[in-house]
Amino acid sequence: MRGELGREPVCTLMRTADIRVCFIGDSFINGTNDPECLGWTGRVAASARRKGYNLTSYNLGIRRETSSDIAQRWFAEAQPRLPRHCKSGIVFSFGVNDTTLEDGQVRVPEARSVENTRQILSAATRLATVLMIGPPPTADAEQNGRIDVLSRRLHVVAEQATVPFLSVFEPLRQDSVWMSEVSADDGAHPRAEGYARLAALVEGWAHWWFPKG
Repeated sequence: MRGELGREPVCTLMRTADIRVCFIGDSFINGTNDPECLGWTGRVAASARRKGYNLTSYNLGIRRETSSDIAQRWFAEAQPRLPRHCKSGIVFSFGVNDTTLEDGQVRVPEARSVENTRQILSAATRLATVLMIGPPPTADAEQNGRIDVLSRRLHVVAEQATVPFLSVFEPLRQDSVWMSEVSADDGAHPRAEGYARLAALVEGWAHWWFPKG
């Protein structure tokens, strides 16, 4: 059995465990448009290292990928990065690209997004400890309506798989920094401070493996 995160005292994990975490998803995992090239995943990983965790993090985010794309590749990329002797974790985040319109149709129908997520989480929980971060808002009000609905449905799927799910859609939609940076840039991605706001949501989450001190 692979080691599970979150099952040992913090002091033990800080001093002894070899922790490997794969962040898998789309451009928001990648940290696209962050001039500091950190995104939110780089920020939470750096924070964990500063706290003393022996963390190796893998950023496996690819721009424009949908849940269907991620369903095809995630296992082949995660499995060799999570050796059996380590404490292994996977963080998934995707969904915005599923809701993007192409030729008048969403790239991935909502039902397919839900089924993709169900299959991904079912398999991933047999490989490592898993968390899921919901899709964030964009500057497009119509797309945000679709993102909000999908986020709620993915939350249900995650609960059914006993995977903790952090919904970031509404907190970020109400965050003036996130929304202003997204609107000022490409309409989808923030810059450094916006990603820092998302990182703060993750670090303040009760299920996050590397909590604030």
